[in-house]
Amino acid sequence: MTVVSIVVISKNEPALVQTLERLAQQISHAPALVDAVELLVVDASASDLTARPKVDTPARWIPFTPPPGVRISIPHQRNAGVRAAKGDIIVFTDCGCIPLDGWLEHLLKPILSGEERIVSGKTGAVGDLDPYDLLRRQQEGNRYLPECPTINLAFRRDVFDEIGDFDESFQYGSDVDFSWRAVHAGIRVCYAPEAVILHDWGTRRRQLKRAFVYGKARARLYKKHMVDRTGQSIRKRNFNERDLVPLLYPLYLLGLPIAFKYRWYLLLPLATLWRARENKPVATLVDHVVLGAGVIAGTWEIVNGR
Repeated sequence: MTVVSIVVISKNEPALVQTLERLAQQISHAPALVDAVELLVVDASASDLTARPKVDTPARWIPFTPPPGVRISIPHQRNAGVRAAKGDIIVFTDCGCIPLDGWLEHLLKPILSGEERIVSGKTGAVGDLDPYDLLRRQQEGNRYLPECPTINLAFRRDVFDEIGDFDESFQYGSDVDFSWRAVHAGIRVCYAPEAVILHDWGTRRRQLKRAFVYGKARARLYKKHMVDRTGQSIRKRNFNERDLVPLLYPLYLLGLPIAFKYRWYLLLPLATLWRARENKPVATLVDHVVLGAGVIAGTWEIVNGR
């Protein structure tokens, strides 16, 4: 008997109702090889949980109280969701996501066939703001990914048992850490571009905040994965195209004083404008600069023991 658990974490998210309604539609068309699909909501909202949204498919509500001193409880909620899930396969998506027709079937197919243990789908955008268009085009044609978020993800429960929980020392980036640990363990992250989810990325202001905190998270990811806990050795990790922005842009920002003498230094980001020329190149460049600033801020916090 194959049971699938779809886990959604929430904290005062007004878009939760729409996501649950769309997930209910997906569940009603679950793949034939799936015997049951359950829907779980791990809710850290401050509001009264008795006022739960009503959808066609009942969701199992898991009230979550963050540990003392924890402001961002994303990894804690993910762990709570997996532990409460009854399924052999865990599926994650986020509030505000709209799965397109066939999403669940395409996401689960490589796992149900026995070929793969982790599958990541394609994530697009609702509206004009699409901050990850460039990254999405870079991974076209790839069978496997070097990393992935949990916004559109499925994995066998035994992966969680093998590599461990989402790291609760992270505020953001625990999902990327989870995928890096899987890759380190020799578990491939299969890319399923047919499994499409659309997401409302919000306003430009929200995206800039997101880019900054993701930059800070990237600094902590590199610290964790490049040096072991004793600080004595370097872990094996192959750098890829996803490392270019979080490594090069902090160096660029730190080197800006060079521009006082060599004005050509200011032209280096033109490469980004060219690569992103098909979709809002200036906005992409600004996102990269802000993420780079986040990496610098995160590194500063690490150096100062924060």
